[in-house]
Amino acid sequence: MTGSQIRQQFLDYFASKGHRIVRSSSLVPANDPTLLFTNAGMNQFKDVFLGREKRDYSRATTSQKCVRAGGKHNDLENVGYTRRHHTFFEMLGNFSFGDYFKTDAIDFAWELITKVYGLPKERLYVTVFREDDDAENLWQKVTGISKSRIFRLDEKDNFWQMGETGPCGPCSEIHYDLGVEAAEKGRESEAFPLDGGGRFVEIWNLVFMQFDRDTAGVLTPLPRPSIDTGMGLERVAAVMQGKLSNYETDLIRPVVEKAGEICGVKYEGPEMEFANVALRINADHARSTAFLIADGVVPSNEGRGYVLRKIMRRAMRHARRLGVTDPYLYKLTGFVAELMKDAYPDLLETEARVARVVKDEEHRYATTFLVAEKMFHDEAKTAVGGVLPGAAAFKLYDTYGLPLDEQEEMAREFGLAIDVESFNQEMEKQRSRARASWKGADKAHIPEVYLSLPSTEFVGREGLEAPVQVLRVIEREGVTELVLDRTPFYAESGGQVGDTGVLVDPETGDRVAVVEDTYKPAPGAVVHRVKLAGEVKEGAKLVGRVERVGREATMRNHTATHLLHAALRTVLGKHVKQAGSIVSPDRLRFDFTHYTAVDAEELAEIERLANQQILANVAVHTDVMDLDNALQTGAMALFGEKYGEKVRVVEVGGFSKELCGGTHVVRTGDIGICKVVSEGSISAGVRRIEAITGEGALERFQKTAGALARISDTLHTGADDLVDHVARLVDQQKSLEKQVEQMKMKIAQAQAGRVETEAREVKGAKVLAARLDGMDRAQLRALVDSLRNKWKSAVVVLASADESGIAIVAAVTKDLTAKVHAGKLAGAVAQAVGGKGGGRPDMAEAGGKDVATLGAALEGVYPKVEGML
Repeated sequence: MTGSQIRQQFLDYFASKGHRIVRSSSLVPANDPTLLFTNAGMNQFKDVFLGREKRDYSRATTSQKCVRAGGKHNDLENVGYTRRHHTFFEMLGNFSFGDYFKTDAIDFAWELITKVYGLPKERLYVTVFREDDDAENLWQKVTGISKSRIFRLDEKDNFWQMGETGPCGPCSEIHYDLGVEAAEKGRESEAFPLDGGGRFVEIWNLVFMQFDRDTAGVLTPLPRPSIDTGMGLERVAAVMQGKLSNYETDLIRPVVEKAGEICGVKYEGPEMEFANVALRINADHARSTAFLIADGVVPSNEGRGYVLRKIMRRAMRHARRLGVTDPYLYKLTGFVAELMKDAYPDLLETEARVARVVKDEEHRYATTFLVAEKMFHDEAKTAVGGVLPGAAAFKLYDTYGLPLDEQEEMAREFGLAIDVESFNQEMEKQRSRARASWKGADKAHIPEVYLSLPSTEFVGREGLEAPVQVLRVIEREGVTELVLDRTPFYAESGGQVGDTGVLVDPETGDRVAVVEDTYKPAPGAVVHRVKLAGEVKEGAKLVGRVERVGREATMRNHTATHLLHAALRTVLGKHVKQAGSIVSPDRLRFDFTHYTAVDAEELAEIERLANQQILANVAVHTDVMDLDNALQTGAMALFGEKYGEKVRVVEVGGFSKELCGGTHVVRTGDIGICKVVSEGSISAGVRRIEAITGEGALERFQKTAGALARISDTLHTGADDLVDHVARLVDQQKSLEKQVEQMKMKIAQAQAGRVETEAREVKGAKVLAARLDGMDRAQLRALVDSLRNKWKSAVVVLASADESGIAIVAAVTKDLTAKVHAGKLAGAVAQAVGGKGGGRPDMAEAGGKDVATLGAALEGVYPKVEGML
């Protein structure tokens, strides 16, 4: 059975048991700063388990793409050396949200693996938590498995918790006996579960989420226990295909062989074992790279991008050990896209962009590697006691990607050793920093007051005014917030800012509160931050009125954002995807994936296409449908967004179709006009475009037209001739500036002739310290250089003063730099006039402020130089 068939059979089986098949979420977790990458099937259901989010189903099943590299779960350094460690893998899972519990979970798992997958029962073992009598009894009762094949283990292996507090519970693992040939050498006789996972491989983990742990560590039974299971697709594929290693399955082996073909090395050939390791590393890392970039991550020096860069460069390092120096990894990621296109068709859509990002990073690494080699040689030359410091070795590893084993090989060439203990200490510090940076405690912490708020119905699409009732009044940190039963105010989400407005008494019409912001502090909660004009109590019935001008401007900008997104994809290519946005009343800001600058012609065409849709006054249609149906119609889902099962699809003719929960105009003509005001890069592979619409665009046009009219009047020329006229003026300006420079040089040369006579002979060298006002630094440098070259053995210090300060330039001929240092000399003069400066031994610059002391400072140069000589 192929890996794809195993995946599909799993999903089909649980669908037949009443589970909703839910598509894999992005590798970039939505609204969860505690996670670096999605690393388990339950991640996308976290808020459901916590009771913060409701779904219209209570059973789900998924095949979730996962990455474990960086943060708490980090398998990176083990990948390639073991049979089962990966950075990228797929996790099959079934979930119950307060529906079925242990009995059904065990029954489903046993039926699937023994009857559907056909795994022999005599090769299966089960573990349970040491105190979970219930699970042990159910395994025997439901499956008929012998008690002798059930083992009780401690918390480390068989108790799961989401965090320090919250949902948790015992878990039960199913293990498969691969046979004695799979045992580690010397451990063939060890029985389960003592063999360390060589012969007996865990294939499925069933988590029984039945307790709530409080801050004191007390476990309270949950009113509706839940189920969360995870089975590694690569592991179960290895078992079912009779392979000892995941890398031998049809999911990964083709990538390994392709890596060997590209690198010119045969896998499992006569080469050294390190070649096989290098190919496995490249196969795994190419999978991670392809999926991460497709999900919007790009190589960078921080956060997720930094981990991606480490993954890519680890692959490149090992390929370099095989003799590969030209870009190659981009070919391997393309092969991954082709191999996995059936399960992940979006990989083919982003294949070209992924290749571009990867190839650029390969070129960058090639340059960095040369720098790393030079730095290693420099460090080796200064090594004390024949040992390269661990801190230096770690810097070469962490910053420049030079692995420790390569450093050790290079060190042997110099007859050196590396302080490995110190290196490991630095490595642990880095891991601690990485873990700390992704705990996300500050961002992830939701104050208790927001966790149990009643839900609020949004009615602000139908109108901007609605009767409301106050359900909660929250006083927190000097701020008053209200929770309403229904609201016309849009709460900030999806890039669109929250509405503002007022709450009024329905009987008197008096203003009760000003709504300053509307936002969602926790999933399902909508809070209105207000400034009270009087007393508001829970239960009060009011009328909410949204500030119309701001909301309508925001709607224009939001629909214009969709038009620009579609126009960008039309002009630049289908690889363009949203990477972030802000939609407010005064502007729109849209971040998108693209790896080169957008030229003026492309930008003009993007703007033209968007405004073409506006002029056509196309109707904006919104439909509510199932997520899967929406995606099948071609609607675009956006990076980092979390969608429920029911989604809103916003469509503008046949031009744009996106999943979006924001507010929009009725027809595109309501936008008026869309004017792009800027476009540029914000990070590697991500660019930002900003635009304005409606009245904002009109105001900009009016200001620009007014400015052009004033310039035309000033220059006494028509608007049509203005560009040519300004170009002529610029040319004239450059010509005049050149003439001025020439005149200054003539003056400088004349002054040079004058000051030459002021030079003094000091111990056989010419020494000159003079003040030449009216000369800038460039002229002083030219004059100092001229005198130094003319005199052959000399020390020259020139200064110029004006209202902005004092410029000082010092120069020393090379025969004297061992005794007279130009940088120190310039610094001494600068210090005397209230300034500072310095530079090279032969040329230096400085500055100062106290013009009154300049004469004495320059006169002091002569005795100072005499003392040095």
